[in-house]
Amino acid sequence: MKHVSVRNKSAVLGLVICVVGSLIIWYARPVDVQSHYGLWSLLPAAITITICFVTRNVLLALLLGIFTGGLLIGRLNIIDAFLVPSLGSEKYAQILLVYLWALGGLLGLWNHNGGARHFAETMAARFVSSRVSAKVFAWIMGIIFHQGGTISTVLTGTTVRPVSDMHRVGHEELAYVVDSTASPIATIIPFNVWPIYIAGLITIEPLAGLIDSEADAIALFFKAIPFNFYAWVAVGMTLLFAADRLPLFNTPMQRVIDRVKSTGELDFKNAVPMLSPELTESRLAEGYTPAMIDFLAPIGTLMGFCIIPWLLGGSPLVFEGFGLAVVVALTVSVLRGMSVADAFDAVITGIKGVTIGAIVLGLAVTLATVSEQLGTSVYVIDVTLDWFKALPFILPSLLLLICMLVSFSIGSSWGTYAVVFPVALPLAFALSPDPTFILLSFGAILGGAVFGDQCSPISDTTILSALACGSDLMDHVTTQLPLAAFAATVSAVGYLVLSYIVLG
Repeated sequence: MKHVSVRNKSAVLGLVICVVGSLIIWYARPVDVQSHYGLWSLLPAAITITICFVTRNVLLALLLGIFTGGLLIGRLNIIDAFLVPSLGSEKYAQILLVYLWALGGLLGLWNHNGGARHFAETMAARFVSSRVSAKVFAWIMGIIFHQGGTISTVLTGTTVRPVSDMHRVGHEELAYVVDSTASPIATIIPFNVWPIYIAGLITIEPLAGLIDSEADAIALFFKAIPFNFYAWVAVGMTLLFAADRLPLFNTPMQRVIDRVKSTGELDFKNAVPMLSPELTESRLAEGYTPAMIDFLAPIGTLMGFCIIPWLLGGSPLVFEGFGLAVVVALTVSVLRGMSVADAFDAVITGIKGVTIGAIVLGLAVTLATVSEQLGTSVYVIDVTLDWFKALPFILPSLLLLICMLVSFSIGSSWGTYAVVFPVALPLAFALSPDPTFILLSFGAILGGAVFGDQCSPISDTTILSALACGSDLMDHVTTQLPLAAFAATVSAVGYLVLSYIVLG
């Protein structure tokens, strides 16, 4: 009899449970709904995350989560209700443009012209000589590419993976370093669009007197940077981890390191890396000699379009930068001797290599639409805000926890900000006008939302970290989560103690 793996058995069991549960949901679902569906609002996200961890099958989990949302809302035709609107949205168009066509094409060209590997080998020869220095190099690149979560993960991961592979750094190790220096660093080195986005959320009437203009809001963001405890602790812990100075005890990450040191394997035996062989196996074009320009020209184009507009007072031209980076990489390759046919074949091969990542991202966008229609974030806020009135000094710590739960459930820090900031910041201002208390609350919201963005298996940053580093998505999630949870715990204690002192 053919052997059936534990993972397949778990997938079948999860499917059976969901089918039976679907019947219960259909008959017990609320019909008269206002802003949310009560506790039911959490069900699709809970089912998705549970199945992710039980079966490690992210596509199955996302599809069942979306289907559950359809049952609750009473629209069984999830294709018409959710998939078509979401996949036809601007958000998914961005996924196709950047993460499938541009990112895939760029990775394919680098794989064919050897540009990224040549850059990595050159940098390695000068600065990297061991596993530790390879991880520290990855941490430094994450700091340099600080424009935001998705941009940072793509740039850092694709740049350093050849170096880390050369020095036998586990893909889960690299994905943790890349993910922890993506969204967290974007909130403490905010030379990006994050302050502008949040400023638009908090320049509201309930905060008049504290924030009277967008300039006031941006200034508040910068003042709150020292109070963004989670981001500071997460980035600091990652540096200690990269330097092999972080005690790991018997965490899943320690088992990764033990595996790498004993077997040299960069992934677990049954891992399913997000990158396909099209991108993990080198396919240098015949007769082509790699040079630094193959890597620096497209990367310079991309970074130029992200940073220069910001320096001039505008917004980073991310999509234009990615598109032109592919054009530059293709042009340089052809001018240096690669045939046009080979260059376009490299682009197509690269796109094939990241298709699964684009599909997962698309379904994650769809699940976010489901959560929005169910009022998931609104419900979490509604059932917790009353706790703060009795014990105001616990507000920052609980805001951190709430934002962690919301962002982990919906896989988005910005989506969490959109719901929490307009509600929670006026509450903090009403409880105490003390400037330090306001900054503590502000920092807690910033960091709590970043936790979910970094750790949720349905977050685009988490998915792209695994994709860019060649890691199994759920291996990345399960190895990173205990470390991030420890950083969050330290941060929560810090908020509790400092808030008690400020209000005491």
